[in-house]
Amino acid sequence: MAKLSEIAAWIGAEPVTAEGDVVRVAAPEDAGADCLVFATDAETLAAAMASGAGAVIGPLDSLDSAREGKPLLRVKHPKFAFAVAAQRLTPDRAPAGTHPSAVVVQPELVGEGTSIGPFCVIAPNVRIGRNCQILPHVTMYPGVTLGANCIVQSGVVLGATGFGYVPDPKTGEYVIFPQQGTLVIEDNVEIGANSTIDRGALGETRIGQGTKIDNLVHIAHNCVIGKNVVIAAQTGISGSSVVEDGAVLGGQVGIGEHALVGPGVILGGGAGVLSGKKLRGAGEVFWGRPARPLKEYLRSLARLKQR
Repeated sequence: MAKLSEIAAWIGAEPVTAEGDVVRVAAPEDAGADCLVFATDAETLAAAMASGAGAVIGPLDSLDSAREGKPLLRVKHPKFAFAVAAQRLTPDRAPAGTHPSAVVVQPELVGEGTSIGPFCVIAPNVRIGRNCQILPHVTMYPGVTLGANCIVQSGVVLGATGFGYVPDPKTGEYVIFPQQGTLVIEDNVEIGANSTIDRGALGETRIGQGTKIDNLVHIAHNCVIGKNVVIAAQTGISGSSVVEDGAVLGGQVGIGEHALVGPGVILGGGAGVLSGKKLRGAGEVFWGRPARPLKEYLRSLARLKQR
């Protein structure tokens, strides 16, 4: 629970004179008098102000007349401000400590304030930073490093052997290439349920600070994922590929080996990046299989419709 004046300070809104208490966040249609809701434009603001919510976060250009009826906290980015307030109002985390059913081989390598859930297996030489949340059934192989303030959802496997094999020239039988590298995950990374990230073969796989990974994502050995990258569900990234800072990967994206996705590049859902391909252009959207600039992709679809 928080006072409106506290919430205004959290989100950088104009000071408010009302001193009501807010307990939780909600959608306008579900909001009660103890709830905070948000609006991004005139239409959603009207709905928010007409709701049962106790207070509204709205855009800076909201008219003063919109304040009638309930407090309005005006900010530049309402959705972001709402998310910040929600984190402060409803911290969703387990208490620090290790569940009795978890196996942690070297608990002295686990940072203060970290919680490890039921049936997790944390192998030798795994280092976990402060204030992490490790949800049930997570497996972390030897040598993994996890930074501070990370969230690892249920079923995640970190540091497994990469999929790297060499055929015998005589028999054609495959022999595994050494998979003895490491996996380093930096601070403030979130990894969705049942995702897997392999260790490096001889070097390291690295996930940059602030990156958010959805459910059912696979990142192969020796990949380097930059800072503040967003990767949606069912994406697969092949070995030794690089995704640079701020890139956004939609659902079911497939990236071949040794490919490069430049900083700020956006890959639409289902896009396919060929092995060795380099996509650059901050803010540029690529779509299709193989992935190409959005305008080019849409032109090709138009030509197909004309046939």
